[in-house]
Amino acid sequence: MCRLLGVVTHAPTRLADTLTDLIEPFTGLSREHCDGWGVAAWQPDGELAVSKDVLPAHASPAFAATLAGSVTDAALLHLRMASPGLPTEPRNTHPFSAGALAFAHNGYFAPVEAIDELIDPDLLAGADGDTDSERYFLRVLTRLHDEDPVDALALAAADIRERAQFASLNCLLLTQDALYAYSEENPDSEVSRRRGPDFFRLRYQARAGRVVVASSGIGAQDGDGWSLLPYRQVLEIRRSDLRVSTHLVRGALVGAGG
Repeated sequence: MCRLLGVVTHAPTRLADTLTDLIEPFTGLSREHCDGWGVAAWQPDGELAVSKDVLPAHASPAFAATLAGSVTDAALLHLRMASPGLPTEPRNTHPFSAGALAFAHNGYFAPVEAIDELIDPDLLAGADGDTDSERYFLRVLTRLHDEDPVDALALAAADIRERAQFASLNCLLLTQDALYAYSEENPDSEVSRRRGPDFFRLRYQARAGRVVVASSGIGAQDGDGWSLLPYRQVLEIRRSDLRVSTHLVRGALVGAGG
């Protein structure tokens, strides 16, 4: 299992400064979620920069250097805890990216090939790694051929729900326009029963100049300025004005194939 953290700010700022109150607890989680880290961030020149390492974030000099050196108004961060049997390699390290898109997932589904038939064949042929998470991203990319990011996320999750066993489909998607988050847990999964009802919750906090969305474990609690993202809803944080909205995609509530 993994941990997610996303942020959008009103102006480009060093991530080390933007997340000064969250870096220490988030990095601390890498003592358990220790199979690598990744950061995707929009740079002031309009390029999407992706940095990764297979070392735990707390033991990786590159992690601290990335936070100190990334000047951005929108970023997502990921700490990986690899699913059993999946190797700890750069190609399996989140976030996955394609052009102006970056994606990170917290959870798993099985079997890994459960949605392969729903993925554009060219995208599937170009897969870098072995993870279910990358397949999730490729299904989102396939959906994006015909749908907007909100629908693509929710419907891709529904596709997985129909065809696979899963623990969580929580994910972040970073685009040129916005940061999106999707939340869904299977409470009957072994991980959910063992970890408890808060482990897969995503929460978000909006305050002057900054909106963040985060997995549990960094002090994000109901109240205290944090709001719970309901299951099977998509959170949208616009880069242009920090407008925050949540979306319920009705066609995805039960499931959607094709």
